[in-house]
Amino acid sequence: MCTSLTYENSQGDHFLARTMDFAFELGGQPVFMPRNQKIQGDAGAFTTKYGFIGAGRNLSHYMFVDGVNEFGLGVAALYFPQYAQYQKTAPADKLGLAPHDVTAWALGNAKSVADLRELVHHIQILDVPVALLGLTTPLHFIFSDRTGDTAVLEATSEDLRLIDDPVGVMTNAPQLSWHLQNLSTYGTMQAAERPLHDYMGFSLKTQGPGTGALGLPGDYTSPSRFVRTVYNKHYSLPTSGTPATLNLLQHLLDSVTIPKGVKLKADGKSDYTQYRGYANLDDRTYFMEPYDNQELQGIHLTDEMLNDWDTPVEYPLDHQAHVKYMN
Repeated sequence: MCTSLTYENSQGDHFLARTMDFAFELGGQPVFMPRNQKIQGDAGAFTTKYGFIGAGRNLSHYMFVDGVNEFGLGVAALYFPQYAQYQKTAPADKLGLAPHDVTAWALGNAKSVADLRELVHHIQILDVPVALLGLTTPLHFIFSDRTGDTAVLEATSEDLRLIDDPVGVMTNAPQLSWHLQNLSTYGTMQAAERPLHDYMGFSLKTQGPGTGALGLPGDYTSPSRFVRTVYNKHYSLPTSGTPATLNLLQHLLDSVTIPKGVKLKADGKSDYTQYRGYANLDDRTYFMEPYDNQELQGIHLTDEMLNDWDTPVEYPLDHQAHVKYMN
């Protein structure tokens, strides 16, 4: 399972961040994909026009789960179990895509969320498994761009369309509309301390700051992570500049990051946060933060890469934890 959020800092720069929570070791790392590539996807070949950088892996062809492209469009794919509905075949006038190939297709062919709103009418997501997992991955997708426009794609029928995401947060099942309605349950929470009332002449003593958030769910289910992320995003103090904003995003994701061993699946395997990804959509920079090294490792999408490079490039992650001693 995963959590994602968008963020606009006080300078007007836009970011898309996510946790990648999974039990199976995905082994992703930053990968640069050049312009004008023909990708032999699992549901058939498709072409790309734009260059992008993101978390990927070469498994007969490059697959991506998140990233940012040369126009500042950010994409993240998240698990959507029991709700994703894929088709068996695509109409003759539509491009058939495996679920795990949608991220690369979107990053390689769309300039913005507005662009994607039109392009999704020309694709169909098909029930095609990924060989690494031996199953068809149930996914939904969050898109955001340099205007702050944010939308979600949930394949719950053959009619694909983008759904506006007014809070810029996405987790997993159920659908986004359910999560947005569920927020009303927590709509009275606030960052400020709540005043206490006397009961039958008995004066209550305050429990201190934080009482405004009493009832904020703290577990790792998808609904709880959604509510917690919206609350923390809404009340966090604004930041300026990329380093300060990335630092804030790390803190926001801390509340939904899953350590190994605390969330077990039915088969006993640990569902944990394998990495956290951060995209600065305005300066086209992508960062990964693996589980075993919380230092951000970033790649900037440069004009030289876009204009002169014609083959994909992988950037191995440093998994060694770093500690700074002061004496």
